[in-house]
Amino acid sequence: MASQIHHHSKQFILIVLLSSLFYFTVNSTSRGGWSPISNPNKPIFGVIGKFAVSEHNTEAKTNLKFVKVVKGDIEVAVGGTEYRLVIAAKNGGAIGNYKALVLETTGTTKFRKLSYFTKL
Repeated sequence: MASQIHHHSKQFILIVLLSSLFYFTVNSTSRGGWSPISNPNKPIFGVIGKFAVSEHNTEAKTNLKFVKVVKGDIEVAVGGTEYRLVIAAKNGGAIGNYKALVLETTGTTKFRKLSYFTKL
């Protein structure tokens, strides 16, 4: 009987250790933290920047014209990628900088959502 209790104690400890390891591994890799964009001229950032301007135009009933992504950061998470961008856009004759946050989900169907878009 004492050996059965000892065996069950070892199993219990093993389960607790493995569960803890799994929890901390998943928790630490689920969000990678923000990383600066090294080249804002990459095509993907232009696509995301144009999406942000277009969505803002629809929501705010404006007519901004995308110029370029000036700089930004990205954060890759389990469910997708967040893009925190500074976008140059033309409003009439004046070019201004705007701050935008776009979430793009991963999976078979990509989905993009504009979280905010504000003038700097």
